[in-house]
Amino acid sequence: MRLNVIDTVAVMRRILATPLAERGVEELLGPMVAAMPWLAAMPLNDFHQHGMGFRVDRDDDRYPAALDRLDGVLPRVEAALLRAWDHQVAAVPGIRAADTVNVLLVLGDPDDRYLMETCHGYLGMGGIPGWIHLTMWPTEETLAGIADCAVHEFHHNVRYANVVWDPPTVQLGEQIVSEGLADAFVAELGGVPGYWTAPVSEEAYTTIVEKLPLTGMQNFSPYVLGDEAAARFGATPAGLPAMAGYPVGRRIVEAHLKATGLTAAQSTALPSAAIIANAGL
Repeated sequence: MRLNVIDTVAVMRRILATPLAERGVEELLGPMVAAMPWLAAMPLNDFHQHGMGFRVDRDDDRYPAALDRLDGVLPRVEAALLRAWDHQVAAVPGIRAADTVNVLLVLGDPDDRYLMETCHGYLGMGGIPGWIHLTMWPTEETLAGIADCAVHEFHHNVRYANVVWDPPTVQLGEQIVSEGLADAFVAELGGVPGYWTAPVSEEAYTTIVEKLPLTGMQNFSPYVLGDEAAARFGATPAGLPAMAGYPVGRRIVEAHLKATGLTAAQSTALPSAAIIANAGL
C-alpha cells in the first residue's frame, strides 16, 4: 500500500486566491470523482458544501488564519496512518488494501452548526478503498483529534478492501460493527476515539440492536448518526441521540474481543455476522 497525503493546504490557498467569480473546488475534489462516479451527478461545489466544507461562494477573513493553523497537521496524519498500517499488517499478514490510499483534508465551514456543534468541528469518510476524506475547522479539540479520526477512517478503508459493501443489500449490523471495530482499533494503537463515543441509554442500545438486520444503507443514518442527521439527510428519525450507533458498535465489538481473545486488528476483515454472534447477539 502507498499512502498519498495530498497537500490540500496549498491547494486551498490557491482556491482562496482565485477571484470569487471563478472559484471552485475542482482541483481539490476532482481526483475523487474517478473513485466515486456518483459525484459526477452533482456539481463539485454543491458536494463540497453539502459535506460542510468551507464556502466557495463568498470571501471570509477567517479562512487564511485557519489554513495557517492546519500547517503541520498533514505530517501528523501521515505518521499516524503509516503506524496504523504497520500494526494492521503485523496482525494480519497479507491483508488487502487499496494500492494507493489518498488522504484529502478539507477546511470546514465554521458557520455550519451541525459541523461545529454536533460534530465538534471535524468528521471523516473512509469507506471507499483508496480515499479518506477529512473535514475540520481548526480548534484545540479538532487539532488534537484529527489524527485519530484519520486512523478510524483508515480502518474502514482497509476493511472494505476485504469485505464487500453492497449498498442495496448491506445490513445495518455491518456499519454498526465497522464503527465499533474502527474505534477499538484506534484505542489499540493508544489513540483516543472522538466525540462520537459518548455512551447511550440501554433503550437506545436495544433499539439499534433490534435493527441490526435492517438492509439498505439509505436507511441507516438514524441508527448510526441519530435523529438530527436523519432529519438533515432526509431520513425518518428513530428517537436516537447523535452518533448513537458508535458506542453500540464499540460495545458489540468489545464483547466479541473478550469472547474470542482476538484484537481489533485481527478482526478487521471478519464478517460482521460472526462478530455479532461472538458478542452473544
